Amino acid sequence: MTTHTQGSGRILSGMRPTGKLHLGHYHGVLKNWVKLQQEHECFFFVADWHALTTHYENRDILADNVWDMVIDWLACGINPAQARIFLQSRIIEHAELHLLLSMITPLGWLERVPTFKDQQEQLKDRDLATYGFLGYPLLMSSDILMYKASGVPVGEDQLSHIEITREVARRFNHMYGREPGFEEKAEAAAAKMGKKNAKLYHTLRKRYQEQGDAEALEVARALLADQQNLTIADRERLYGYLDGSGRVILPEPQALLTPTSKMPGLDGRKMSKSYGNTISLREDPAEVERKLRTMPTDPARVRRTDPGEPTKCPVWEFHKVYSDQKTQEWVLNGCRSAGIGCLDCKQPVIEAVKAELAPIQERAREYESDPERVRAVVAEGCEQARSAARETMAEVRSAMGLDYR
Repeated sequence: MTTHTQGSGRILSGMRPTGKLHLGHYHGVLKNWVKLQQEHECFFFVADWHALTTHYENRDILADNVWDMVIDWLACGINPAQARIFLQSRIIEHAELHLLLSMITPLGWLERVPTFKDQQEQLKDRDLATYGFLGYPLLMSSDILMYKASGVPVGEDQLSHIEITREVARRFNHMYGREPGFEEKAEAAAAKMGKKNAKLYHTLRKRYQEQGDAEALEVARALLADQQNLTIADRERLYGYLDGSGRVILPEPQALLTPTSKMPGLDGRKMSKSYGNTISLREDPAEVERKLRTMPTDPARVRRTDPGEPTKCPVWEFHKVYSDQKTQEWVLNGCRSAGIGCLDCKQPVIEAVKAELAPIQERAREYESDPERVRAVVAEGCEQARSAARETMAEVRSAMGLDYR
């Protein structure tokens, strides 16, 4: 059995299975995940259904891409003892929640998501006139709301997805949050806190509702967050009873804005497989060296004796990621004075990249040699995710009146 640490709030994040990952993924996503799993209860999932929204015909490579990506996650330090790793398509409840939320989500909300038109422009060679493509932001919302995530790490280009998720949750709670017997159930939940805490809760509730005391509201919310003997459903009832809104069935998530990845591609553009400018996390060391040695440099340096300007050179962007201040000063002075050549400049980067990749590649080889171990990690993560998903769906069905017999 694996155990999971639980910090302040639950985090949900996923990634489309594109196969073996590269340094851009590591610096832009995975290093942040490794940090988050030490501070929060984390759910990290392979978004294989999302992959089908734009590449539904590529069924032959989907499985290989999934397992290659999971191996890279594990090799980079995603720890199944700290985070749940699972496959989206193994948790059928995601599809059910997507369906139920689609019943109440206005079509215009989906059509106005900025990435909807952006991807249509970028992927003109694909037939994206499908229901699945239009609805993928709502599927993403379902992924998040299923686990009642308090935070979702995203880049600026994904903020619109968090906003529509918040709107969908708000609409759902407004429509279904007033369950039959709500006040009675809330009072019963308060009693589970013990006489002292229940009395304090009611005092704070009265101060907020009668006097508008915002501080009382915050103290009461903190009190509820500390109660270990309350179920999630009871806690959400008490939150809603506190401010008079009703039970919050699907909490609104917050966007955890992640810094833009500073990892450039070999040509100075964003590192991307579509540009062919990547260094894979499992790239052979000799190939890593070859790629870095043949990187383009400042075009002003035609000859070794020509001075250059490092800030116009793609190699400098790598130095900003991998080199300390002393090395960066050596590069700036040496390049501008023609005191060092381009190969001299690249050597510290070559050594730093190879050193960073060495332990990742060693762990990856261990997982590659034991595929059943990888599958066992995912199978256990799926069971844990499924347990949480079933709890949410039981509440959703009940709220929508679908728990009749």
